[in-house]
Amino acid sequence: MLRLGTRRLRGLGLRGFPLRASPGRPHSVCSRRGEENPPLSAESRWKDQAETVIIGGGCVGVSLAYHLAKAGMKDVVLLEKSELTAGSTWHAAGLTTYFHPGINLKKIHYYSIKLYEKLEEETGQVVGFHQPGSIRIATTPVRVDEFKYQMTRTGWHATEQYIIEPEKIQEMFPLLNMNKILAGLYNPGDGHIDPYSLTMALAAGARKYGALLIYPAPVTSLKLRSDGTWDVETPHGFMRANRIVNAAGFWAREVGKMIGLEHPLIPVQHQYIITSTIPEVKALKRELPVLRDLEGSFYLRQERDGLLFGPYESQEKMKVQDSWVASGVPPGFGKELFESDLDRIMEHVEAAMDMVPVLKKADIINIVNGPITYSPDILPMVGPHQGVRNYWVAIGFGYGIIHAGGVGKYLSDWILHGEPPFDLIELDPNRYGKWTTTEYTEAKARESYGFNNIVGYPKEERFAGRPTQRVSGLYKTLESKCSMGFHAGWEQPHWFYKPGQDPGYRPSFRRTNWFEPVGSEYQQVMQRVGVIDLSPFGKFNIKGQDSIRLLDYLFANVIPKVGFTNISHMLTPKGRVYAELTVSHQSPGEFLLVTGSGSELHDLRWIEEEAIKGGCDVEIKNITDELGVLGIAGPYSRKVLQKLTSDDLSDNVFKFLQTKPLKVSNIPVTAIRISYTGELGWELYHRREDSAALYDAIMNAGQEEGIDNFGTYAMNALRLEKAFRAWGSEMNCDTNPLEAGLESFVKLNKPADFIGKQALKQIKAKGLKRRLVCLTLATDDVDPEGNESIWYDGKVVGNTTSGSYSYRIQKSLAFAYVPVELSKVGQQVEVELLGKNYPAVVIQEPLVLTEPTRSRLQKTGGKDKI
Repeated sequence: MLRLGTRRLRGLGLRGFPLRASPGRPHSVCSRRGEENPPLSAESRWKDQAETVIIGGGCVGVSLAYHLAKAGMKDVVLLEKSELTAGSTWHAAGLTTYFHPGINLKKIHYYSIKLYEKLEEETGQVVGFHQPGSIRIATTPVRVDEFKYQMTRTGWHATEQYIIEPEKIQEMFPLLNMNKILAGLYNPGDGHIDPYSLTMALAAGARKYGALLIYPAPVTSLKLRSDGTWDVETPHGFMRANRIVNAAGFWAREVGKMIGLEHPLIPVQHQYIITSTIPEVKALKRELPVLRDLEGSFYLRQERDGLLFGPYESQEKMKVQDSWVASGVPPGFGKELFESDLDRIMEHVEAAMDMVPVLKKADIINIVNGPITYSPDILPMVGPHQGVRNYWVAIGFGYGIIHAGGVGKYLSDWILHGEPPFDLIELDPNRYGKWTTTEYTEAKARESYGFNNIVGYPKEERFAGRPTQRVSGLYKTLESKCSMGFHAGWEQPHWFYKPGQDPGYRPSFRRTNWFEPVGSEYQQVMQRVGVIDLSPFGKFNIKGQDSIRLLDYLFANVIPKVGFTNISHMLTPKGRVYAELTVSHQSPGEFLLVTGSGSELHDLRWIEEEAIKGGCDVEIKNITDELGVLGIAGPYSRKVLQKLTSDDLSDNVFKFLQTKPLKVSNIPVTAIRISYTGELGWELYHRREDSAALYDAIMNAGQEEGIDNFGTYAMNALRLEKAFRAWGSEMNCDTNPLEAGLESFVKLNKPADFIGKQALKQIKAKGLKRRLVCLTLATDDVDPEGNESIWYDGKVVGNTTSGSYSYRIQKSLAFAYVPVELSKVGQQVEVELLGKNYPAVVIQEPLVLTEPTRSRLQKTGGKDKI
């Protein structure tokens, strides 16, 4: 049995750890060196003005200071309330990995590791970086599927990753109990680093390039001036800053409160155990790879001649530091720890002893129980914050060591160049809003912590903290009829079930219980008429004497005429697609802008910032929570709606992409003739409190036509067949509109010099290297969903962006980026799905013509093209 030895440092800082690392042995996270060149006192090196003030001296804040200064920014100042690494950095286990289940964060991890590899040479500071690799262990068949799923999502990235057999696992980690092991996911180059030494090396680099790191210098007040600059107050005096960056770790909530923001962050306790020397470990010829037992929910690595392992206990057992949420972080808390609680993690300790039997004879010499900060979804919040000028955040890091290098570089590039260097929407701090209450944040943080090692399925849903206050007027009507999905606080139907069908949430890597019901919803829209709740859309009202000038500068498309709508894109200065919105010109100079639920505040922040920079006299109002939206689509949609309104809805009177105010069943609506299904349809914008009455009226009116509900899964299948692109998939900050096939929405000849216009002209002149294509592929029981590897001639040449089953042709359908030379219709490639490469072919898009196109061809005698 693992024995509890001397716990010399419980509740204290770790600097006094009595052991020293042996030459060539893994470097302890508990061995801390002092700085070779400590800073001068704050008073003697104070500055009155700064370009950027970073608040917080953990590894993330120091990394940002390093990157900004190295990139040439003058007057970079970091303010730390006590000393560098105080908070969560100093006691971290220091794990580094190339792996991440998401797509974009792989880039962050990759950059961090490559930086850490060369940081010692650059700065002269030892960083204690060990790279023995890491192995994730699969002990169930579904884990093996998960590894295959992750392999295809990694193939088109630079990261090395392999599935390895049990024999190879045992060779690399000879201390394992191999009884249950089926496979491993191996990342060469993974390992661990000493967080304290890493931070000091970054600090040395920051100073080398001209940044000023001042501590102790607690920030006591922040005041935004009318010109967008900040007055930052500390006990040493005031400092004027052009921008501030909150990188304050578990003090980030306190910093946010200074300016009236409630950042959704929760401090949680995380424990790891360090053993004394284990003879079998000491006898090894090389360092063990880092081990992650996913079913046991723990990580384990070599620590000198012993082992270090840390569990993630269930949401029922994990501990939130509630007192900090209610009363704030204790003023003097910096390099302290919490009382350890071995009982709370005992089931994971037993799992570790079963997987690595030498632990049974080991002595515990330390249990580290320290605070780390969680956001609701476990991901950090990185970037500029909507609603407050020149306020940036880098907060909520549950895994700050591996994120620090990449996030420092990412934020530095964004600050210096005015746009994000690549798509990282999942870290956008504006993914949260007023609906993100403390109760919700705590419930989600508990869930996220407890779910650290659960199987990561496609189309995953997590249910803690739901529903929020952000439910549509149809929620009570629909909740018992459908499987809801979570979208920026909203509940939205994904698919509907009928009596006798399995209504449960059944996640899978293959087709599951929603497959047949979604097929029925698809037919419902194609053959009859369906209704969908679209209330989660982000919605903005923009008006004022400069509204047209602003939108003409923001969007690459022309401004629609009064009474009409178009699809428009906001581009970055480098010509990438920052956002896609529908723009409706409701009355002269007044517009309704609509965006996807996940990009509501992301888009609003960009619009507001450009309005301020351009000195535009406009009023911008977020009306997302005020308006509900119902979509009605299908060949009988006009017939159903016409029963409820006296306005003429005929094709000649209410044209495609036209917008009009109507009364439907005496309920005021703004109707737009548009549908993401590509079929005849309207979106009906109305007061949120009218949603239920409007829905009931439409459903009652459509009984003769066989009206029914449909959800977002069916809509996705419909839009893919019509070759409609989706922001966040086919287009984002990694793509330009030309390669995405959006030429018809980009008007390079319009007079306005819109953002990104000059860059697009250069891109067009140079020619494209890749193009978005539509693929069909015959699979068995699995469909593409996006981010899978595309193979040609034995090599990975591209990636899918989204996919679905086509109920029209009974095959899988996917969008994919491939090299231009492989983009011709008829080109054959392969798509990797769950470890198997399926033949695919580039088709002429769209697979199914849209209803307006079909109608036009019928009128002009082009029936043979339909």
